[in-house]
Amino acid sequence: MSIWAHVPDLDQMAAASKNTAVESLGIEYLEIGDDYVKGRMPVDHRTHQPFGILHGGASVLLAETLGSMAANCCIREPGKVAVGLDINANHIRSVTHGWVYGTARPIHLGSTTQVWEIRIETEAGKTVCISRLTMAVVDRR
Repeated sequence: MSIWAHVPDLDQMAAASKNTAVESLGIEYLEIGDDYVKGRMPVDHRTHQPFGILHGGASVLLAETLGSMAANCCIREPGKVAVGLDINANHIRSVTHGWVYGTARPIHLGSTTQVWEIRIETEAGKTVCISRLTMAVVDRR
């Protein structure tokens, strides 16, 4: 059973991300399932920290991007929007090059809050980061 109030569209998500940090870091939206959104981010000069590995902040940006896009597609009440309230991340493994893939899935979809888990993995499927994102559902301004 699908969780979506309005099914996410990859092209619309990409268009909404133009001229943002999402575009600057090379994040791409890849796939939408019944209960997840998947994307990827390059591990290169844009996302490295000074020691030549993936910056933890870049992983958090990928996590919040995927979770926020997904959260807003689950809102059923008109005039509401989901905004980030809290995010945490456990950085499990370093990565020096290639791509990392993030998958956002809901833990809780309430009328005033949502909680999402975002798992970030290497191309080989090894865990890089596990993030939990709490979204507040508020009136759109």
